[in-house]
Amino acid sequence: MDTASSRLVIRSDERARTSTDWLESRHGFSFGDHYDPDNTHHGVLLAFNEDVVAPGAGFDTHRHRDMEVLTWVVSGTMVHSDSDGHSGLLHRGLVQRMSAGSGTEHTERNDTWSDAPAAGTAPAHLVQSWVIPDRPGGEPSYQQHDVTAALDAGELVLVASGDPGRGAAIGIGNRDASLHVGRPAVGATVALPVARFVHLFVVAGEVRLDDGTSLASGDTVRFTDHGAASVTATSAAEIMVWEMHRGLTDQVTGT
Repeated sequence: MDTASSRLVIRSDERARTSTDWLESRHGFSFGDHYDPDNTHHGVLLAFNEDVVAPGAGFDTHRHRDMEVLTWVVSGTMVHSDSDGHSGLLHRGLVQRMSAGSGTEHTERNDTWSDAPAAGTAPAHLVQSWVIPDRPGGEPSYQQHDVTAALDAGELVLVASGDPGRGAAIGIGNRDASLHVGRPAVGATVALPVARFVHLFVVAGEVRLDDGTSLASGDTVRFTDHGAASVTATSAAEIMVWEMHRGLTDQVTGT
């Protein structure tokens, strides 16, 4: 279990990379062919992938189970469809959650969409997070919500949480995990949530930590039992922050 107070800075080019003729992917943790026993998770966050998908390409039918899969599109669009009858066009400012439950199959492709003429015509840039749920099994479920208007204020927006009392845009199946997104203006300072585990990712632009560390697009900071922290935007920026109040060994068991 990670218990020592720390903040670990991981630069963009330090992440493992997968490159094909249709995909450029950077992995925050061990993923696919990239395995590092010292880099498998942070808190309950098991995967954190930044992908750029070519038009007309994507991830064909594949299966998940016992995982909360959250997708955030930075630019372009992605089309989701799954074996439980859900489908949708994902675009900038929209957060999507798929709870795999006892098992579901889905596709994620940069394809055309009847009501969106520009869909599938440009590369899709997205960030996807995988979080372990409180309990295995259960019925698969799906939810998405556009938070563009809320982001205009420049503060952190609670886009997903497993705590129903917090009023997040969408729910997830882990009561101690929450995802925030913010788009601070130049010079704005944003306080980060305080939790046992905090995962900060710079989606775009540049920010500076309260200790003076400069961060650019693609950089990550993993906080462990660190207490209060903040970032100041040194350019127009977008950040994603996972707030987690327990780790893998603290997971709820039973039914």
